[in-house]
Amino acid sequence: MTAQNKIRIGLTYTGTAEKHNNYVNWLVGNDAVEITRLSAADNNLEKVKEMDAVVLSGGVDTHPKNYGSDITDYPNAPTAFQEDRDAFETAVFQLSRQQQLPVLAICRGMQLVNCILGGNLIQDIGPEGNDLHRSESTDEEHDVVILPGTMLRQITRKEKDRANSAHHQCVGKLGEGLKVNAQSEDGIIEGYEWADKKSKPFLLGVQWHPERMYQLNIQSSALSRNIREYFMNAICSNMQHQ
Repeated sequence: MTAQNKIRIGLTYTGTAEKHNNYVNWLVGNDAVEITRLSAADNNLEKVKEMDAVVLSGGVDTHPKNYGSDITDYPNAPTAFQEDRDAFETAVFQLSRQQQLPVLAICRGMQLVNCILGGNLIQDIGPEGNDLHRSESTDEEHDVVILPGTMLRQITRKEKDRANSAHHQCVGKLGEGLKVNAQSEDGIIEGYEWADKKSKPFLLGVQWHPERMYQLNIQSSALSRNIREYFMNAICSNMQHQ
């Protein structure tokens, strides 16, 4: 790929430069990739129309109203929600669908898309779940079972792999049109994709953080390296057909 035909990816802003740069470094790699920061503060929704793909990043819990709840004082709830970010990123996803763009949704991004599509969240996975899935300092690490007959199994070519983990919420009821492609061994949904991919661009939601697996020395994992490679190929294929 030459500089003249760079892949242009819109990346939603996590709120911190360090975390944002993890995504940028992972996505760019050694390829001709140009990242555009998308955020409510930048008020640049229209930039999505110039992109070849979108990545919805992790971050603070989405407001419960996005999945039909008025309970905001649940265990491990944030001290402040970011409703402007919720609204902006909802619009980003909806515009991405209109533009037929490939979408990779990570952690919070995965949860938000599930809500947009009519699903809901388990607000807190409880003491045992939190012991396995989150930490106050570095990421936790656990196995992910990759379900047969899914795109993710095709991407990873594995039945099980090791993932990092930093969440206290998870997908509950699955959004319309989605199917589960990965679960943790305690039954939490760790990934989804379109159930019927016909005439739809790439969509992958993952609960882990492929962009920062280097922190646990598992950046070569199929749940990081293979996902990036497949995503880039999906983008290039979509560009050729538009």
